[in-house]
Amino acid sequence: MLAKKKINYFPGIIAGILFSVTGSSQTLRLPDAISIALKNSLDIQVLKNNVQITETNNNIGVAGGLPVINSTISDNEQVTGVNQKLNTGVIIKRSGAVGNTLNTGLTASILLYNGSRVITTKKRLEELQAQSEEYLNAQIQDVVAAVMTAYYDIIRQESYLKTIDHSIDASQKRLDIVKTQQNVGMANNADLFQSQLDLNSLLQAKQSQQLAIDQSKTALLQLLTLKPDSLINITDTIIVDNSVTLGDILNSLRNNADIIAADKQIRISQLISKETEAQRYPTLSASTSYSYNRSQISAGQLLLNQSNGFSGGLRLSIPIYNGSIYKRQKKVADINIKNAALEKDILIRDYTANAVKTFQAYSNGLQQIETQQQNVVLAGKLLDLVLMRFQLRQATILEVKQAQQSFEDASYTLTNLSFAAKSSEVELKRLANQIKF
Repeated sequence: MLAKKKINYFPGIIAGILFSVTGSSQTLRLPDAISIALKNSLDIQVLKNNVQITETNNNIGVAGGLPVINSTISDNEQVTGVNQKLNTGVIIKRSGAVGNTLNTGLTASILLYNGSRVITTKKRLEELQAQSEEYLNAQIQDVVAAVMTAYYDIIRQESYLKTIDHSIDASQKRLDIVKTQQNVGMANNADLFQSQLDLNSLLQAKQSQQLAIDQSKTALLQLLTLKPDSLINITDTIIVDNSVTLGDILNSLRNNADIIAADKQIRISQLISKETEAQRYPTLSASTSYSYNRSQISAGQLLLNQSNGFSGGLRLSIPIYNGSIYKRQKKVADINIKNAALEKDILIRDYTANAVKTFQAYSNGLQQIETQQQNVVLAGKLLDLVLMRFQLRQATILEVKQAQQSFEDASYTLTNLSFAAKSSEVELKRLANQIKF
């Protein structure tokens, strides 16, 4: 018998972290978000129920290895007319004779041999339970990965907002400079109007970005199965784990729950083939029974008839010919074994290719992040320098706009690289069943 596998369902759920919605915004940490999602996920609840179903079915009785006991009882009342003439010359004639017939029985039977089909069926039930547990583990990994990605997407969107805020500060400073210069007759209305237009454009961009943040939060709340209008606040940063290696991921693909479940399916198909083969063997069963019968009537030659006793015996059934049905079922079962093996190979092929492509994106992102961090610093310094020169009338308004654009582009690129690398990291760990929560 297979050892019962302990599933690490929800390490954080047992703590019972619940998220209650109030009128004020609440800070939501990633561990809390994961715990809430695992507790509330409807998909996980369905798969948990499936595990309970397969666990319930994983029983020797379901496999047919336990005795079957049946009890029957019947009690019939009757009113009949009796008209009998005996060979002794006696005549019995009566209407409305009351009679009663009581029959009871207890039968027990047990299967002794059927080509080891019971043992094979029990093993198949064990494999089905183990497979359902792997499907649950796979769903848990999927939910955690989806929550992490959605959580970091909010951080990405809020990082965009911070970049816009920084650019707004620069535009406001530029507008203030133009106003000051205009007061002393050193700036014209064109510079003033352009500065105000640029500031208004950024303020509109901020409003649009706030919408993107709100919608990202709604997407996360949907994953958590919470009210979509709940107020949450996320104060976190994207930190990429740079220790992930392709070799470790590829070696760990064997731990992927989907691949393990596919391997279980091969074993299940093999056991179904053995069950089908067992149908071609003789079936031997033993049975015993106890019966009690009593018949009584108020008129007639036989007024009372009562019997009871035990019986027992063996029953042997030998399949001889059934139109080659079992033979064809065995061929189909063997084909299903091949298909199950092919499906596993397809999974391994696709997951391996996905892991390699994801690692390429992850590695490329890590290589660019360090350089892009330097670019952001340089772009910030450039913007400050150009604003200073603009204040001294050594730079044009166009140069200020170009410096602002360079800073925004550099900041957006760094944010995108960080998010892409983190998303790739999460996906790699999901494929290798290495997500920690």
